Amino acid sequence: MNTSIYDKTDKGREEIATRKFQLASRLRALLVLVDGHRSKEELLRNVAGIGLTESALQELLEQGYILLATSYASLPEPEVAAPAEPAADVDPVQQFRSIYNFYNKTIKSTMGLRGFPLQLKVEKAGSVAELRELRAPYLEGVTKAKGRDTAALLVQQLDQLLAN
Repeated sequence: MNTSIYDKTDKGREEIATRKFQLASRLRALLVLVDGHRSKEELLRNVAGIGLTESALQELLEQGYILLATSYASLPEPEVAAPAEPAADVDPVQQFRSIYNFYNKTIKSTMGLRGFPLQLKVEKAGSVAELRELRAPYLEGVTKAKGRDTAALLVQQLDQLLAN
């Protein structure tokens, strides 16, 4: 199953701000919901009550109000199994830096300010083992903020770093 995520173009943002193009109110309601995070299926569920279908999304796309930001295959439910133990031949300092940098970069970009408490825990961590303990809260936070699919991709990358 493919997951498509749409985002507004400059024209779409201008329509929201000024109503310059006098878009029909039902299409405008859909345009307001397009945010670069919600999947096509979620958008259509939200506007089904006002009678909009996939053709409405297609119309916004053709008129240049939105663009296809991302399209990827949905992943199965992420596993919550414990990550593998680190291999003996990896430099623990380099592994710590890699995991630390990964957490810092992805917590900020996926969770924003909601990730601040987790960010503090990353800052306090002094070993790979302590960073490994943050895997479950990280998975939970990313899943809440960005959804299952994004969380699965990021946790897969994290598990590779933890296994090294």
